[in-house]
Amino acid sequence: MDPPAQVADIYASSYRRLVVQLFAVTGDLGEAQEAVQEAFVRLLCHPGRVAALDNPESWLRRVAVNAARTRHRRRRLLDTLLRRQGAPPEVPDLSPDHVVLMAALRRLPRGQRDALALHYLADLPVDEVARTLDVSVGTVKSRLSRGRAALADHLKEREPA
Repeated sequence: MDPPAQVADIYASSYRRLVVQLFAVTGDLGEAQEAVQEAFVRLLCHPGRVAALDNPESWLRRVAVNAARTRHRRRRLLDTLLRRQGAPPEVPDLSPDHVVLMAALRRLPRGQRDALALHYLADLPVDEVARTLDVSVGTVKSRLSRGRAALADHLKEREPA
């Protein structure tokens, strides 16, 4: 079996178990999922490593725990630096409308979502969005048009009757 297929098999058989284990370590489901995903990404970056591992799940667990610890240390450092600055960082508008908009954006295909976010939320011109996404200006315009239409449909679904 080729290494990517082996990694896929390991993922299918180990992902949930690893997330549960890391959840116990971190106390945060999102952090646990991120750490386990990071471990799998590291394995995928070097798929030949799979054959050299006696126990791939053990290796993944160790990498995930280390990733979680690193993320925790960095977060603590950032919190310390922010406290020294005095003023708390600004939190984006979390109004109900903003939450609904973000939920609708998440339902769009990635290309449309990226184009809409960069053009309308980051206020980038179409040509800069094209450079950022490494696509043509025409592709960005198409994604913006389709994305606006799909976003309008998703938002209409959320309106009370």
